[in-house]
Amino acid sequence: MARSQWSFKTATELSAALAAKQVSAVELAQDAIGRIERHDGKINAMCVRDFARGLDAARAADAARARGESRPLLGIPMTVKESYNVAGLPTTWGFPAQKDFVPPLDALAITRVKDAGGVILGKTNVPIGLGDWQSYNEIYGTTNNPYDLGRTPGGSSGGSSAALAAGYGALSLGSDIGGSLRVPAFHCGVYAHKPTQALVPNRGHTPPPLPPLPSSRDLAVIGPMARSAADLSLLLDVIAGPDPLEGGNAYRLALPPPRHGELKNFRVLLIDTDPLLPTDKDVRGGIEKLAAGLGKSGVKVERNSPLLPDFAESSRLYMRLLMSLLGSGFAPEIYAGAAAAAAQLPAGNISLSAERLRGIVLSHRDWLTADAGRTRLRAQWRELFRSFDAVICPVMPTPAYPHVHSEPQEQRRIRIDGKDYVYPDQLAWAGIATLPGLPATALPIGFAEGGLPLGVQIVGPFLEDRTPLKLAELIEREFGGFAPPPMFDD
Repeated sequence: MARSQWSFKTATELSAALAAKQVSAVELAQDAIGRIERHDGKINAMCVRDFARGLDAARAADAARARGESRPLLGIPMTVKESYNVAGLPTTWGFPAQKDFVPPLDALAITRVKDAGGVILGKTNVPIGLGDWQSYNEIYGTTNNPYDLGRTPGGSSGGSSAALAAGYGALSLGSDIGGSLRVPAFHCGVYAHKPTQALVPNRGHTPPPLPPLPSSRDLAVIGPMARSAADLSLLLDVIAGPDPLEGGNAYRLALPPPRHGELKNFRVLLIDTDPLLPTDKDVRGGIEKLAAGLGKSGVKVERNSPLLPDFAESSRLYMRLLMSLLGSGFAPEIYAGAAAAAAQLPAGNISLSAERLRGIVLSHRDWLTADAGRTRLRAQWRELFRSFDAVICPVMPTPAYPHVHSEPQEQRRIRIDGKDYVYPDQLAWAGIATLPGLPATALPIGFAEGGLPLGVQIVGPFLEDRTPLKLAELIEREFGGFAPPPMFDD
């Protein structure tokens, strides 16, 4: 069966078609469902299907339009990451012990999506505990990259990125603490936005079986994924804004407008590699091509600045704070083993692996010291954004790599131009925006020689999410964006 004209349209385009009565919400849902049924046996992105309720929502959307109603997502088919609570569907986070946990209430973001008219067709696969850049678990199996089934689609929102690339709806919701929105977007050639810290409330994006209480979990955010930059803004506006349980009474914050509306007015600091964690020739080549295009378009592009915070030092700080958070949930025997190993570390060992180990058992006193370092880092970023509007940098050091599920992850290696690096060290590129809580938009910029997607992230000023989003939109308009995976372009 050939794909329909709607299969890879953006949410913005679908909204216009629905408003013009060129297509119905039911037809869009049926088209996405048909693609899932045809293709997901190979990709395995959709771990929980909810087609009956999705079609009911589509019929309700058509009826609402017939009554003259207009809502931001009315009739748009989409998916959500498995880690979001959706009433009546399992939420496992990949933990086998939680395979039967079914929350009674929707996450706040899901409520907002439904109120906006979104048609949710199901949930997408994740790694165990959302803790990998690959998406596999014992409950639902392994998700494959639609551009190469033998490779990772990224993680932990890998099911969502694969679903978008394969045409399973126009939008998805993901989350990010270690690149889990940006990495899968990079590996699957789609778009994602890591919002400013605490811009989007996390309530209901909760490890089972914990209650869905309001939470401002350190470093963690939830955010939109799409096949176009404009669609990221569309979905962000739906889910952003204070939690009513914490005194908020509006959906949205009054975010400032983008700093500029034309490419030629942007001032960009562009980074393509770093001695601490270099990028391979494919990633560097893609960034060089982008740099040349931006320069021709009149963008002021700088390649170095003394204002840029020290990458090595901020990466070490990020590892400590990240693992302090994650380590708080470790089983007692694992925590005890980490404490014993950390006690044996030489003081001079400041490798990222060592900092992760120290972070697991960080004392409250040392956490406060680290947090003070983060406060100073944020001041450095504020100063940098007086001279630049955005920083463009890598998301990961290589395109999507073959599946590797060996444990522990600290013993895995990632090969960069013929040299092996410690697998979790790739966190460094995610941390550049995560640690200071800055917004970052991931966007595709083409393909490597073998056909794997390439991309970058645009890091913007605190609470100025609309600036990197707008720059991504302008880059897409000027140089192109998403292209369907050849083996599923039907």
